Amino acid sequence: MSLKGAKSALQKQMKPTMKRNILAVAAAGAIALGGFVVVQAQPGPGGAGHWHGHAFGLKGITEKLDLTADQQTKVQPILDAAKPQIAAIHQEAMQKMHTVMNSTLTQIRPLLTADQQKKLDAIEKAHQDMLNATKQLHDAMED
Repeated sequence: MSLKGAKSALQKQMKPTMKRNILAVAAAGAIALGGFVVVQAQPGPGGAGHWHGHAFGLKGITEKLDLTADQQTKVQPILDAAKPQIAAIHQEAMQKMHTVMNSTLTQIRPLLTADQQKKLDAIEKAHQDMLNATKQLHDAMED
């Protein structure tokens, strides 16, 4: 077999394996990213509650502008009015992202080997466990 033929045969063998590995990494990445985004959407320390408290970064801008007390008094109602609108947009985006992620994983799952599916199941369970723990921590801190 020539060097060119051996290289071609090796590439053919590697393509399905690489494709599965890339899909598995993509699935894990989507779950990890989803976990980060969902945690950020959770009220409480580090989550959306933190963002809401700062009007999604608007308060930081007003602090950097060194507003006078009079300006702060005028700006605060504007920030307060924006919070529920921004929160609603954020919540809708989170729901849409969750739907897309579930659809994506549903399409990827049949392409995975049995071992990769088990790994994906473990990743999804770990993700759910993390979300549950985050919620429990948040609930405990509110009490």
